This record gives sequence, structure tokens and C-alpha cells, in this order.
Amino acid sequence: MLKTLAPPIHPYSAHKQLILDHFNQVAPELDRWHAINRYYYQDLVRLHQFLIPAGARVLAVGCGTGDLLAAIAPSVGVGVDISPMTIGIAQQNYPSLRFYCADAETLTPEEIGYATENLTANFTEGLNDEPQTFDYIICANSASYFSDVQTVFSRLKPFCNAQTRLIVTFHNYLWEPALKLGEAIGQRCPQPPQNWLSMDDVANLLAITGYIPLKRGRRFLMPRNVPGLSYLLNRYIAPLPVVKHLCLTNFVVARPDFRGIPAAEPRSENKTPTCSVVIPARNEAGNIESAIARLPQLGAHTEIIFVEGHSTDATWEAIKEVTRAYQGPFTLKAFQQTGKGKADAVRLGFAKSTGDVLMILDADLTVPPEDLPHFFDAIASGQGEFINGSRLLYPRSKQAMPWLNTLANKTFALMFSFLLEQSLKDTLCGTKVLWRKDYERLAAGRSYFGDFDPFGDFDLLFGAAKLNLHLVEVPIRYQPRTYGSSNIAHVKEGLVLLRMCAYASRKLKFI
Repeated sequence: MLKTLAPPIHPYSAHKQLILDHFNQVAPELDRWHAINRYYYQDLVRLHQFLIPAGARVLAVGCGTGDLLAAIAPSVGVGVDISPMTIGIAQQNYPSLRFYCADAETLTPEEIGYATENLTANFTEGLNDEPQTFDYIICANSASYFSDVQTVFSRLKPFCNAQTRLIVTFHNYLWEPALKLGEAIGQRCPQPPQNWLSMDDVANLLAITGYIPLKRGRRFLMPRNVPGLSYLLNRYIAPLPVVKHLCLTNFVVARPDFRGIPAAEPRSENKTPTCSVVIPARNEAGNIESAIARLPQLGAHTEIIFVEGHSTDATWEAIKEVTRAYQGPFTLKAFQQTGKGKADAVRLGFAKSTGDVLMILDADLTVPPEDLPHFFDAIASGQGEFINGSRLLYPRSKQAMPWLNTLANKTFALMFSFLLEQSLKDTLCGTKVLWRKDYERLAAGRSYFGDFDPFGDFDLLFGAAKLNLHLVEVPIRYQPRTYGSSNIAHVKEGLVLLRMCAYASRKLKFI
């Protein structure tokens, strides 16, 4: 006769209990351990402050005693942790934030107090019309302790909207022996059994739970503060190729994948986005009429904005004549620059636009207007949030792009991919597309980089990277000019581009 056996304990439950017991035990000592390793935790704060603007709505999963969440200065800050002891300390230290003792693997919006009467007026108001979502969700080293990382990432989806960014930081597994040694000699808080995740592990877990990884980054080569040496190694040596793979801190930034689901983007009453196409034009009189004739309808309504910039030919007269005589479905607008350069023209055009989607089309028409629906479809369907043209996929004539230009374009693409932590094939293509709301955020944060870009393309790319927008590229068949000559001074402007890359490296990479 078989004996009745008790139901087996799920291995996840056993691990979870071990983690809970451990952090309840060490909770009173966590502040002391943080003080011992202050230099490391200061860098963790610096990274998150770079990725998250102050005043955002932030959910911290595995928040510990709340120090990192408080340092981000959120307008709405919510922390959850499995340990009641650490949550108690967090609530005592930061009464203006909200902390909940909850298991991330079973987390629901209701569990952390939504739709209950215990929310303060400020907290409810800060969540606006989407009380269940946050701008940023952070898992700062907490994935190393989850019993089921895949389940946690899945459980976080209800807290996301289309613009939410999930930031996961974790230790490089190459550091396991050194960190174990730190524990043994009393220089690191004792640790329970951990998940040692690789960058590919985390990216894969995000992908299979419905996220799109946007950035992968590595930083922090020297975890102890040796005056002079640590600053040099961590700021300038750690980000370099090859060396970066030895860094202690890995991070991945991801967005929720809502493709196929109606996106929560600003839409017109017709539910299809409207589009504004800005056409900067200098000495392009022969292309103005063709730009209108060849441009397809984009979205619910298409607005075309010409911005003329100190032409020496009849460009302005051609623009005025076309806008006066036009009787088609588009709305046409025309303005003249008082400033100089393409960047100034694009900013003027965007300021005068009304569309949900903003698009740039160079008046030389080397990017065929007929290709613009590909860009519009990519952003309207949620495939990306910043769409960049790529001229380097399809064959192109030497007249359109000589071999030296091709080499320069590929070189700058490699440099920008390194700086932006996102792969780009062609950064110098003039056609770029983004949502108006994202451009407004980008423009509001422009002071971080300053007014350093006379072309405008890189101001947009760097700003998009700072906002962690999802950059995707749309290939186009690059065409030779049929009118006029290029306004580009290749050598002079190439040197400007190099200076811009050096400047951007200090603002994006060596932080």
C-alpha cells in the first residue's frame, strides 16, 4: 500500500523563501554595507539619473531600502520588495514615496494600492489618466535574486504603456570570483545564491516576454575609489571596445512590444496619425514642383512645410508660386529662415507644423519622395519610435555617392553606433521621422547637449538616444541629383562631424 505523500515544494518557492529569509536578516545592516561600497552605489545612481529624467513616474522592483528610487527624484515613486524588513526601512527613510511588500512574481496593479482609498491626492494626480502605468520601471540588480525572471518581466507588462522604458541592471558574471572574494574578506554584503545572467540572457528573456531591447551598455571597471586612477579607468577606459566587456555593471534598456495592438500615441479624430513633412530648401528651385508632385498621401492628412534658407537662385519664388497655385489634398506652408543652416530650418519647420508625425525630406530629392510611406508605416505601426533612412543597403551610383563619401558614411555610422548603444547603418541620411510628442521632449532637453549641430541630424539622433527612443532604419534607393549641386563642403563639414562625435562621447558615453 502506497503511503500518501505531501505535495512537493516547488523549487521556486524554496529559493524564494531563502531570498526572503536572507534579506530580512541583513536588512538592518544594508545601510552600513552601502556606505562601505559607496563608490559603486554612487555610480549606479549616476547611471539611472542619466537614463531617467527627474520628475518621471518610476516603479522600482526589488527596491531594497529605497535609496536609488529616492535619488532619481520621481514625481511618482513606487517601490516593491519581497522583504518586509527592507520595506519598513524604506518607508521610514523616504515617507514621500510609496513602498509595498510584494512578490514580483505575482505582482498586480491592485496589490500595490491602485484603485484604493489610501492613495494621496498628489499620488493619484501624478498618475494622470493611466494610473496603472509608469514612465520607467527599474530592476536594479534585483533580477539576480528572482526565482523566475521570465515571470517577473511578464508581470510588469500591465504597468507599461507604449512609452514605458524597462531598465535592468545586473553584474557581469566574469566578476563572480572577485565578488565572492569581497564577501569572504568582509568588503561586500553576504549574498544568497544568485542568478548570473549574461547580456544575451537578459535580452532573450525580455524578447520572449514581450519587450524590445533598445540598448545594451557596460560600465564601471574599478569598483574601489583610488583617487585619480578610478576616475580615469571608469570614465575613459571602461567604455572602450573590448575593455567594456570586463566592466562590472551591465544594463539593458527595453520598451514593451505593443506591435499589433493599437498604440497609445497621439492620434487625430480619424484615429490615423496626421503627418507634417518639412522640406528645407536652399538653391533648389528646380526641385520644388517635383517634391509636391511626387509626394504620396501620408496618414489622415499631409502637411508640407517649405523652409527656404538664403538661396542665390529662384528657390523662394518657386516655393511661393507652387503654394499659390496648388489645389491638391495637401496643406502647404512656406517660411524663410532668419538663421542659418539646416538645423535652424528644420526647427523652424517643426515649430510651424501641426501633424502627429514629423518628417524631414531634403529638397534635393536624392531620397525619393515615393519612399516616404515606408517611413510613415514604420512609425505608425509601432515598429519604431525614431525612423532613420539608410542609403547604404541598395546599390547606388557613384554619381549619387562617390566611394569616399560611402567610406565616410560607414565610418561615422560605426562611431555613432558605439556612442548611441544602438546599431545604425547610415547616420548621415537626411530623412528622419519621429512623433511630435517625442520631438517636444527632445527639444525641451536640448540644453543637455547644447546648440552644437549646424546640420540638425545629430541633434535629433543624440536627443533620441538620450530619451531611449527605439531607433530603426528604413532602406531607400539613393538617387543622383537632377538639379543643382550639393550644398555640402565635405572636408570642412567632415571635421565638424568629428568634433561633434568627440563632444557627444562626453555627454553620452563617458558619463
